[in-house]
Amino acid sequence: MNAYFRTKSISQILEAPPEEGHHSLKRVLGAKDLIALGIGAIIGAGIFATTGTAAAGGGGHIGAGPAVVISYILVAIACGFCALCYAEFASVIPIAGSAYTYAYVTLGELAAWIIGWDLILEYAVGNVAVAISWAGYFASFLKGFKIHLSDSIMTPTAIALHQGKGFAINLPAMVIVLLMTVLLVRGVKESVTFNNVVVLIKLAVLVFFVGLGFLFVDPGNWTDFAPNGWKGIHGAAAVIFFAYIGFDAVSTAAEETENPSRNLPIGMIGSLVICTGLYIAISLVMTGMAHYSQLGTADPMATALEIVQGRPGLSASNVSLLHFSHFVVTVGALFSMTAVLLVFQMGQPRIFFSMARDGLLPKFFAQIHPIYQTPHVTTILTGLMVGGAAAFMDIAAVIDLCNIGTLFAFVIVCAAVLLLRYRDGRKSSSTERPYDISAAFTLVLSLALVIWGASSSHLGDRLTALVCAPISLWVGLAFRGLPHASSRPFTAPFAPLIPVMGIVTCVWLMMASPVVTWVRFFIWLVVGLFIYLLYGRHHSVLNRESAAEAGNPIGFTPDA
Repeated sequence: MNAYFRTKSISQILEAPPEEGHHSLKRVLGAKDLIALGIGAIIGAGIFATTGTAAAGGGGHIGAGPAVVISYILVAIACGFCALCYAEFASVIPIAGSAYTYAYVTLGELAAWIIGWDLILEYAVGNVAVAISWAGYFASFLKGFKIHLSDSIMTPTAIALHQGKGFAINLPAMVIVLLMTVLLVRGVKESVTFNNVVVLIKLAVLVFFVGLGFLFVDPGNWTDFAPNGWKGIHGAAAVIFFAYIGFDAVSTAAEETENPSRNLPIGMIGSLVICTGLYIAISLVMTGMAHYSQLGTADPMATALEIVQGRPGLSASNVSLLHFSHFVVTVGALFSMTAVLLVFQMGQPRIFFSMARDGLLPKFFAQIHPIYQTPHVTTILTGLMVGGAAAFMDIAAVIDLCNIGTLFAFVIVCAAVLLLRYRDGRKSSSTERPYDISAAFTLVLSLALVIWGASSSHLGDRLTALVCAPISLWVGLAFRGLPHASSRPFTAPFAPLIPVMGIVTCVWLMMASPVVTWVRFFIWLVVGLFIYLLYGRHHSVLNRESAAEAGNPIGFTPDA
């Protein structure tokens, strides 16, 4: 059993890339690049496509109405807790791999494999969804020029066969993914330069929409602010979480970041703050322009503009302006989702790369291009997988799967920060006790969770309390009087409360997922477990090293 819990020390991980020679990446990214990378990943299909469904309801979820803005704030808070934990880990371990690497340091090899496999799901499903959404906006863009693409090259094969229309393929979705793959093979700096330009364009488009839309807001549309109460807000939060997926992708570029201890926290937290402000403004303006019940479309921003155009009494100049703004929003959506495709397509190969470098996947996947110095094998493999899936599959049913996989990764990172702090504190000889106050608040949180769960009629609230109250209680007791841990380049403030709140809020969002999503998620994890048992466990780098060479930060004895 010890083999499943063998870990890598931080010093061992930091020393590994230079020793690998052909398996290391160039550090070329600065703070501004990372902020743009985060914005490029976050602002995409989520804000352009899911806000309307979250407000109006649909897809198995009831709508929040204009109160969707509260859903955006709640999810931002949850992501903020997690971003602080990600930033602490990324500054301590500035290596490609994100949550996978963090789990390897603290929770052991099996947990690292599970989270790496889970991240593959997050990026793959998320990118397929964005690619298909991009294809839809591309077709809408062409229609503005009286160009109509045939259904045979615009419809995923699964949908066409289900509808009895014969064979079809979503060609634009596949082509855009392959183009992003070529760009990423050429080099990460070139890719980020492209992303920076795209980010400026889509920020300008979103600010334009907010400024123009504000002029046509009807406050009467906000009268029924929360038509379905707290349950609607909770359900909408689970839907619009997809709009926040991406800030963690910044951490996958840790090994290519200059001064990562400073720039990674700035990149993650900065991009999250900027996007949250935009989301709040956009959701308020959108629900003010049109009644929330009319926004349940694939392109709610464009729909809101069309509804305003139909208002009586508008001048000819206003109608022309709104018509032009519809075109601008469509172009902005294309640019936004192109940037998301780029960043997600950049993130997933680096998860493969890290797992292969550790021996959990064949070393073939850890090859670096001799000229471009990029992980070209995993980049090409990822492009083919995502492009093929986008061309042939209907992914509407698995958007929730992407969300639950991401939330699970966030929970692991928050838990790993707690374990790393606890381990270092136990080993420390410091007389300083920095956790007394926050540990007391964490104990109070456990009591509040029990009261909240017992008084709530919502099943998701009860389940969240049932899972998280014992965790909060244990952490609060364990951290009382714990000595000061070793210094960090960046430290998540007010631990252990902040990491515990990250766990609580992510579990709360996970509990809004349908049962079928949980089933699919566990099937994916079981498939990954079989791969680990058959290959990864036996070919792991740690499996070939002695216990002294492997290092063992949390007290388990690795297999020789």
